[in-house]
Formats: sequence, C-alpha cells, structure tokens
Amino acid sequence: MENPKISRIVFFGIFLAVVSGVTAALAGFGSRWEWWHFRTGFGILRWAAYGGLAAVVVSGLGLMISLRTRTAGGAALAVFALFISLVIAGIPWSWMQKAKRVPPIHDITTDTNDPPRFVAALPLRKDAPNPAEYGGPDIAAQQIKAYPEVRPLQLSLPPAAAFEKALEAARSMGWKIVDANKSEGRIEAMDRTFWFGFQDDIVIRIAQDASGSRIDVRSVSRVGKSDMGTNAGRISSFLKHMQN
Repeated sequence: MENPKISRIVFFGIFLAVVSGVTAALAGFGSRWEWWHFRTGFGILRWAAYGGLAAVVVSGLGLMISLRTRTAGGAALAVFALFISLVIAGIPWSWMQKAKRVPPIHDITTDTNDPPRFVAALPLRKDAPNPAEYGGPDIAAQQIKAYPEVRPLQLSLPPAAAFEKALEAARSMGWKIVDANKSEGRIEAMDRTFWFGFQDDIVIRIAQDASGSRIDVRSVSRVGKSDMGTNAGRISSFLKHMQN
C-alpha cells in the first residue's frame, strides 16, 4: 500500500500546479475582460510563476520519493504536476528572454521613411497612452536592425485588385475592419492579442508603382512600451497571406 505521506506530497504538488495554471490564465484573460488593469495582470502572472516554481520543487520531491519507494501511481502524478508547473514557471521566463532579444518599441511599419498614416483609427486611439504619430529615426533604426524582413511588398496587380486582395487577407486574419477607403488605397483595422487582449491598430496603404502595386503596412500598439515582437509578426503574417 502506498505511503500516505507520499500521496500528500504528490497531491499537494498537483494542487499547486493547477492553482498556478488557473491563476496564470486568469492573469491574462482577466485583463482582456477588463476585470483589472493589464499591469495588475502582469503582477498576478508573476505570482503564478512563483507558485509554479513552488510546484516544481514539491512535485520534484514527490517524484523522487515515489521513485525511491517504487510507487508507480505517485510517480506518474508527480510527473504530470511537474510538467504543468514547469510550463507555468517557464512562461514569464520565456517572455523575459524574448524581451531581451527585441527592441522596446511598439510601432512597426514597412516604410520607416513615410509610414502609412491613421485616419479612421484616430478617434479610437484618443485615450491610448501610445501616440499615433511615428517616433522618427530612432524607432526606425531599432526596427531595421531587429526586423530586417519587414519590407514593402510589390505585387504585379493594379491597385484596385491589390486593394481587394489586401482587404480579403485582413479579414481572413480575423482583424476588425475599421475603414476600407478604396479611392485612397487605405485600409484600417484593429486586432487583439489572444491572452491579455491588447488592442493594436493596423493601417494598410496600397499605391501604384512600376511593377503594379506597392503594399505598405503599419501596426501600432495602443499601450505598452514594448510589443514583444507582436506587431512585426503580425505584419509578416499579413504579407505572407498577400503572396499566396
């Protein structure tokens, strides 16, 4: 019969892991659902990570005891709890590592010399901490160094056809279309990150050039100093959609 002390250690590890996992999930979704400010959500996530680390220690201890006493059931449960707790503790760690790799900017565009300008989205951003105006040469230099792949897209399509293709691509990515002005070759949209629900604004500019059309895109976060690479990834995904 399994030692009851071992069972308590193993199940306590599972309890810590599950509570930490639920807390981590609520840290982001609570911010998305406007239960609290996103900075509060970051604080909750930090405590969830601490709980995950505690669960790692407890589950690891339970696993060692279970292996030593050859209690297979306890070992399996301890491995399960250890896996969950490592994931929970690893999320903030991976964010911190990514934050070190990307520049602390939140405004990304394919044209750093003449970024597409927002029109319809301006009223939606009136209370946003981050301005709609582009940050200038310093931001451009950081972007070019970190995201050299973010460049304008040339298509062998007339502007009208390129506009429709861009509008279809934006919709297929789940963006909320704010404005689609075909005469100006401008599409504005809004997208939200899945977990914390951060709202980012996108503007697409379609212009005629020698090859047919040139597509420029700009994606800007409403809050936060760093976007953790989200805007650059969004633009790259959109341009790949356009090339299919």
